[in-house]
Amino acid sequence: MTCEISLFVNPAAGRGRGARAAQPAAAALRDAGFRVRTVLGEDAPDALRRAREAVAAGTGALVAVGGDGLVQLALQAVAGTGTPLGVVAVGTGNDFARTVGLPIRSPAAAARLAADALKESRTTAVDLGRVGDRWFGTVLASGFDSRVNDRGNRMSWPPGRFKYDVAMLAELAAFRPLPYRITLDGGRPLEVAATLVAVGNGTSYGGGMRICARAELTDGLFDLTVVGECSRGTLVRVFPRVYRGTHLDHPVVRTFRARRVELAAPDVTGYADGEPLGPLPLTAECVPGALRLLGPPDLR
Repeated sequence: MTCEISLFVNPAAGRGRGARAAQPAAAALRDAGFRVRTVLGEDAPDALRRAREAVAAGTGALVAVGGDGLVQLALQAVAGTGTPLGVVAVGTGNDFARTVGLPIRSPAAAARLAADALKESRTTAVDLGRVGDRWFGTVLASGFDSRVNDRGNRMSWPPGRFKYDVAMLAELAAFRPLPYRITLDGGRPLEVAATLVAVGNGTSYGGGMRICARAELTDGLFDLTVVGECSRGTLVRVFPRVYRGTHLDHPVVRTFRARRVELAAPDVTGYADGEPLGPLPLTAECVPGALRLLGPPDLR
């Protein structure tokens, strides 16, 4: 094991928390005896290029300091390489860290956990989702939730997460169920009118909404949540239950499990880990053990 660790930092994460978190995270790693090299980029493609160079050069680990967007970028650099990933979650949603039970907005504690795991050569093999050449760790969203993302991303006001609340109200007023074609593991396609379809490698998105609450990161399968055709009133009543995961028991919700999922629907953008993948149709595959994660051993 090399003694050099690459600290992969998004300074803008969490309205500047990424920049502030880098120093205590680096200090904790140095106190544990590791050399720390900070990896920054001028933009996302440049940051990814630099992270991949660090992995290719044999860094002992890539430790991502930021939110889910940076974690997804880090996954593109480490997936399938054997280089372990540590996560110092200081973003807005932090759903990947929530799913795996890592500290949130506690950079020194998260970095110490990563350092201890490295010293003990303790990593956990974690599944990842893949769409084409893009990897994701938590949830692929499509339908109502992705249209909220589309609208929110176009809005410059209000600031922060509030704009997504406004976007949700606007989409709720206009939304109609969509005709989906869902194919699981190459079987017979399911034609269904759905409000949303979520493909979960992990359990949550949107900062703790447990849309795929029964998903496990080590079982080699996706959990699908399909919210069928329903009225606005039903959607308003059911949606708050997503924070507890109890929406899965509602009659309008169906769940499935599969290793390979093909989704098709008109005028829908797929989002994974909160980042746009592109328009449907998309095919997602669950790749068992694609990531070596520094952190808690029990991910159930």
